[in-house]
Amino acid sequence: MSTTVTHDIGVTARSRFEPVHSDPKVGRFIFSYRITITNHGRDTVQLKSRHWAIRDSLAPYREVDGPGVVGETPTLEPGESFSYSSACDLRSGYGAMRGTYRMVRLSDRSEFDVAIPEMMLHYPHGAN
Repeated sequence: MSTTVTHDIGVTARSRFEPVHSDPKVGRFIFSYRITITNHGRDTVQLKSRHWAIRDSLAPYREVDGPGVVGETPTLEPGESFSYSSACDLRSGYGAMRGTYRMVRLSDRSEFDVAIPEMMLHYPHGAN
């Protein structure tokens, strides 16, 4: 688990290998992750979009952009949090992902980026 705070917005990220949905023999490694976003500031903010940078030791580097997260663009008042879960697939058992959320302050419509901390994606049985 790792946490970053950018512009008074905290992001905590935790990942785990999903053996039930993976098949290492054919190069299918599924990792779930849980993100919690917390507004530590004084302004109400809304998450507008996301950007992920994904590294996989056996596949090309890839970037993923899109609106919101899991079909939502949550609004967070001061002190509020929003959590969601999603997943990432890799061809290898070793990789990482990090990214940013594009946020907007509702008071003045100013936009800013919030860092998503890096999550290491490791197949637990591949370390030995």
